[in-house]
Amino acid sequence: MKKMARRVATMQPTIFTAMTNLANRYQAINLGQGFPDFDPPQFIRDAATAALNGPFNQYAPCSGQLPLRQAIAARMKNRYALSYDPQSEVLVTVGATEALSATMMGLLDPDDEVILFDPCFDSYRPVIEFAGGQARSCVLRPPDWRFTSEALEELITHRTKILLLNSPQNPIGKVFSHAELERIAALCIKHDLIAVTDEVYEAILFDGQQHTPLASLPGMKERTLTISSLAKTFSVTGWKVGWAAGPAELIEALLRAKQFTTFCGAAPLQIAGAKALEITDEFYCELAEDYRQRRDFLYDLLKTCGLDVLPSQGTYYLMVDISTAGRGDDETFCRWLVEKVGVAAIPASPFYADPAEGKNLVRFTFCKSWPVLEEAAKRLTYF
Repeated sequence: MKKMARRVATMQPTIFTAMTNLANRYQAINLGQGFPDFDPPQFIRDAATAALNGPFNQYAPCSGQLPLRQAIAARMKNRYALSYDPQSEVLVTVGATEALSATMMGLLDPDDEVILFDPCFDSYRPVIEFAGGQARSCVLRPPDWRFTSEALEELITHRTKILLLNSPQNPIGKVFSHAELERIAALCIKHDLIAVTDEVYEAILFDGQQHTPLASLPGMKERTLTISSLAKTFSVTGWKVGWAAGPAELIEALLRAKQFTTFCGAAPLQIAGAKALEITDEFYCELAEDYRQRRDFLYDLLKTCGLDVLPSQGTYYLMVDISTAGRGDDETFCRWLVEKVGVAAIPASPFYADPAEGKNLVRFTFCKSWPVLEEAAKRLTYF
């Protein structure tokens, strides 16, 4: 008797697990997996301690602790002029990953199609497939990562139900321009598509870039689910506190899927998250400036190694074109980099439906402490 279900039988450990295991084996500096190796701000840790010492240690409501839902609604209103009812239009999830999974389980019927932009985070296609859907990719190519309305519209069929957008985008650091968002919005309205936006890097922007939620464009709020989390903004990736905001009908679909998976996340961390979202804009400015300095340090370092480093407008990633490095494709290059140089990065091919599209690309992260970045610089000197 086969013990493993067909839906997972062909799936391998994620590229992040594989590269982190390899980095650990060779004691390499891990510039691959995108999590900060430094402590979160003191104010959010203090908020968590206070919540743990308070009456918040039993199950939270399935939709999330009300103070957090209220804080999310207030933040959307204050930062983006988007109004949501915290009772019916905001759902707290176990990270943005669960929000995306519940979205696909709650909205897709078998053979419904989802359009996404490649390269994309490697969990997108599996959660679509788990729900019985099919992913169709609009490929963004370096160095400018642009798309045309015509190429995007060619992907839309009578089975297309969702367009999934990540901006700022992991792994390429692209921030979709207002003009691009307008083209996406026009197609969503024309073809009656639901837009799902992954905006977890919304606060990490560089060089004057501004974050514009797709939901804020005319005609889009009533058809858009906006997903974000505490993880990247507050350096608490292990807390797994995320959320979705959108029309009550769509949120209800997510809630019905979520109730039979996790039901709820960590109740005290949700209370701490509510407190964190009260922070002033000064924090966000300092966050972006801090990451800009780390980005520029790693950018200059990789350029000094002779690599073709592509611009990053947001997130905490740099994509590098290795086609002239003479070290094979992305996976071969990354293995060599770990084993011989002692630095880990992530091959880009798993971010594409067609792995060949990413064979010359490698992703580095700069969300690491300065001593770690400086040690990476010493090792890369012998590149």
